[in-house]
Amino acid sequence: LYLAPVMALLLGLIAWQARRRRVRAATAWSQALGAAAAKRGALGPIAFTLIGLAAAAGLAGPRWGETNVSSETRSLSLVIAIDISRSMLAEDVLPNRLQRAIQEARRLLQDARGDRLALLAFAGRSYILTPLTLDQGAVALQLDALDPDIASEGGTDLATVLHQGGELLSVSTDGGARALVVFTDGESHDSIQLATQAARELKDAGVTTIFVAEGGIRPARIPIRDSAGRLIEYKKQADGSEVATSRHDEILRTVTDAAEGILIPADFPDQAGAVWKTVAGLDRAAATGSRVEDFIPRAWIFALVAGVLLILHAMTRRTAALVAILLAVGLGTARAQRPSVGERQLHQGDSTGALAAFLRAAKRETIPDTAWYNAGTLALSQGKYEDARQALGVLSQSLDPELRFRALYNSGIAALKLARQDTAQRSQLEAEAAQRFQDALLLEPRSAATKWNLELLHQAPPPPKGGGGPKNDPKPHGGGGAPNQAPPPSGGQQMNQSQAEQILNSVERNERAVRADQLKRRRTAKSAIDKDW
Repeated sequence: LYLAPVMALLLGLIAWQARRRRVRAATAWSQALGAAAAKRGALGPIAFTLIGLAAAAGLAGPRWGETNVSSETRSLSLVIAIDISRSMLAEDVLPNRLQRAIQEARRLLQDARGDRLALLAFAGRSYILTPLTLDQGAVALQLDALDPDIASEGGTDLATVLHQGGELLSVSTDGGARALVVFTDGESHDSIQLATQAARELKDAGVTTIFVAEGGIRPARIPIRDSAGRLIEYKKQADGSEVATSRHDEILRTVTDAAEGILIPADFPDQAGAVWKTVAGLDRAAATGSRVEDFIPRAWIFALVAGVLLILHAMTRRTAALVAILLAVGLGTARAQRPSVGERQLHQGDSTGALAAFLRAAKRETIPDTAWYNAGTLALSQGKYEDARQALGVLSQSLDPELRFRALYNSGIAALKLARQDTAQRSQLEAEAAQRFQDALLLEPRSAATKWNLELLHQAPPPPKGGGGPKNDPKPHGGGGAPNQAPPPSGGQQMNQSQAEQILNSVERNERAVRADQLKRRRTAKSAIDKDW
């Protein structure tokens, strides 16, 4: 911005010099032509000075003021209810009825865009696992944990889940259509009159009810497996005979008709798609939101001034004006593609100079987030862990979720590296690293590298008496960097295959032991009719 007057004066000087030569050439041809040339274009140098000033100021990217940005979304309320009674463990569909229902429900989550979702699980009773929420990750997390053992009462009660689903939808005040999707095999042990009455209440409340049938019509046995998935026996009744379960279409049709809803057959190849085709026709409520955006780009104002002046001047001196347009376009393109000082030095192999350049750019606050990330990541790759920890720590509140995740991850790596060097503060640094990895997982729950390092941190042995840290290096983060950012460090030595398998097998054994202990302590209550499937 400080160079804008210099560029303007330089452009004006070039225009004045060009006009002077033009007048001289005309005068050399004839005195009359020289006099005519001297009368025309006298304001040209002044116009080009103003054009240069406006163009240079616009290239500096000025920003000021604030504005309210409004957005509008359209959504509905959708409750997903899944039958987790033991009859859903029958394997007449692969892998079993419950897992197929979970797979279809997960596809519903993937297709949801801004809709409010809730998850119910039911057996002898109905349980609210998540209320109506926009957080699809929370619903997916509860889906992965569905199991008949989480139910405190066995059996199957359709009326209970229909009542609870209706109550959950009735408290929604955000407007829009309301729908209840029930995945079940239809083997209900409650009174069919109670279920149909609950279905009619849903219809009267304006709730769209969709039943998704699971299982086959032929009787199937219910396998009982241990925590490792090995078959122990088949479910038996009190008299010792094996339980045979099947899909009850007559019950599903009766309840669906009472609710005036939709029944999706069990043999339908795309159950989730059929559900969304039904839901797509429902009304969605318009929800508006607004946010305040600071420092609005104002370069267009200066570009407009320069363009108007150039057009006005083009009416009398088109050639010179067109040359100025070409120069402006060329300079703007070259400036936009020019890498930063730190990136150029990093490309030349000067990592120390690049680190200093990134820190200077961060402190000038031109592009502080990117510069802090590049400085911290480069310091981490150079082994300057304390500098990396401080630089990356600045980004813990960054508004860019991807940049914040990468900064949290690399900050955790830096804390782990420092913990190896400073045994006196080892526990404090490892706790900081664990917190960084946990915060990173909240932003990117599927990051395998973050889970790996967090698990290594939990499995790390105590420091030996001779000093030093664990021999297992943290797993480096894979994946490319964002534009205009230095790549993440490649990390140090890697754990070999046998060490990794030992750790993972140990974790799996611990999980199985805990799971088996929970199953032994759990006492599922019997239903009123002594049918717990």
